[in-house]
Amino acid sequence: MKFLRVGEKGAEQPCILDAEGRARSLVSLVSDITPETTPSLVEKLTGADIDTLPLVDDNARIGAPISQPRNIYCIGLNYSDHAAEAGMDIPEEPIIFTKSSGSYCGPDDDILYSPKMTKLDWEVELGIVIGKPALNISRDEASQHILGFTLVHDVSERAWQLERGGQWSKGKAFPNFCPTGPWIVTPDEVNGGRGLDMWLDVNGRRMQSGNTDTMIFDAETIVSYMSEFTRLEPGDLICTGTPPGVGAGMKPPVWLKIGDRVELGISGLGRQSQRVVAL
Repeated sequence: MKFLRVGEKGAEQPCILDAEGRARSLVSLVSDITPETTPSLVEKLTGADIDTLPLVDDNARIGAPISQPRNIYCIGLNYSDHAAEAGMDIPEEPIIFTKSSGSYCGPDDDILYSPKMTKLDWEVELGIVIGKPALNISRDEASQHILGFTLVHDVSERAWQLERGGQWSKGKAFPNFCPTGPWIVTPDEVNGGRGLDMWLDVNGRRMQSGNTDTMIFDAETIVSYMSEFTRLEPGDLICTGTPPGVGAGMKPPVWLKIGDRVELGISGLGRQSQRVVAL
């Protein structure tokens, strides 16, 4: 199943893609895709005749695929070749940090550029969406707590992240720094997040290429590990790290500027397109 939300910001309606890739409204079955409705979402749709649901305008805006996660977690340096380009050691355990809930936005919403930014960077990432609470679960149990996977752009301001004397979250929390979607895809459709090609272009130039098979810690390991330290809640989003090719790793570094176009995608999870605009 592929879930999405369609409509203007604040007025999105829950949808599902049919076999031909057309969005159909789920309003008759579920009020919205939210942290409260995610635990029973798949169960409610089991056996439903998707092709009888109303079609949604193909030209309508695609919003973020869940209304608002309670928590957005991130895993740092989860690709060994990205750790190398960053000049950092490969972690022995997952590095965890957070993004502000206010950074969450739709997959094609603008990236906001503040006049105080100097080193704006890009990161294509696989996102995990939690389907039911997880606390102290084993790796073998983890898949039962994953609703699905989604495409995430972990936008980063490197000067704030690395040069301003604080945790990484400082450079990750600005509004619209977490474009998410277009879809949440259930694990059965994307091999549990394994073997998925990833890419990101800036102004038509390929910057990042990778595959989720090169993650140091896979989805089940991440969910189990995190559940040791916190209770993961339905709707929580976990951004699992990025492959090499970020602007900070280039020689000399390359930073996003006003007017740039960023496009990115992961096989089976769709694509995003954003414009960098002045705040």
